[in-house]
Amino acid sequence: MLTAIKSTIERIGERTADQVESAGRLGVFLFNLVSRLGMFRFPFTETLKHIQFIGARTVPLILISGLFTGMVIALQFYDTLIRFGSVELLGAAVAMSLIRELGPVMAALMVIARVGSATCAEIGIMRNEQQFDALDCMDIDSYHYVMLPRLIAAIISVPLLTAMFDVFGIGGGYIVGVLIHGVSDGAYLIGMADTIVWNDVLMGIIKSALFGFLILWICMAKGFFLHVEQKQAGAEGVSHATTQAVVLSAVLMLFVDYIVSSLML
Repeated sequence: MLTAIKSTIERIGERTADQVESAGRLGVFLFNLVSRLGMFRFPFTETLKHIQFIGARTVPLILISGLFTGMVIALQFYDTLIRFGSVELLGAAVAMSLIRELGPVMAALMVIARVGSATCAEIGIMRNEQQFDALDCMDIDSYHYVMLPRLIAAIISVPLLTAMFDVFGIGGGYIVGVLIHGVSDGAYLIGMADTIVWNDVLMGIIKSALFGFLILWICMAKGFFLHVEQKQAGAEGVSHATTQAVVLSAVLMLFVDYIVSSLML
């Protein structure tokens, strides 16, 4: 009995120590990343390349998911508002829920699914193949050359993707509310214009920029420290690191979402 309790306490202690060490590595990685922002030579070409990967190639996914998200939101709000005789508020309800909350969160989840997992796997494979060691031997700063362009590209791309998500989501709500259920198009558009204020838009911009920063930071760090944190080598270690990066970035994103909402509302 005492042996079982002792082993359980030891396992809990080991896992707690591992989590603290992992959090410390994330902090060190972030410090090294931020310290490269002041370097003289800005990685402009690499940043543009990653803006294309993170932003341009994610646009079709964002537009499709935004359209159907807006349609579902409009359908749910229409069913609720018509019971209270307030269906003219449909446009305002759809736009506010998208711009404040669902747009940044859903767009970020799409970025995690497509970009975050791919980035973590790519960095992890580079670590397995000792490419970072080769860069160090050539006196090339891997943080400045590999990591920083991806981070900057995400901070730029995710707010733009969120704006596209919001526009297509509002369009999807228009299709369901006006074209399918016969809500007045004037009531839909004017109600939206009268309700949305700059603070709502600013909240969405701040959230999406923070989400882009958070996603790439977590995913790159998990891939970069693959050799330290993963007991398995090769493809199995990369898959475990990618899974951890996706889960952790999604959970932290929702936590940051709550913090920003509580500060700005």
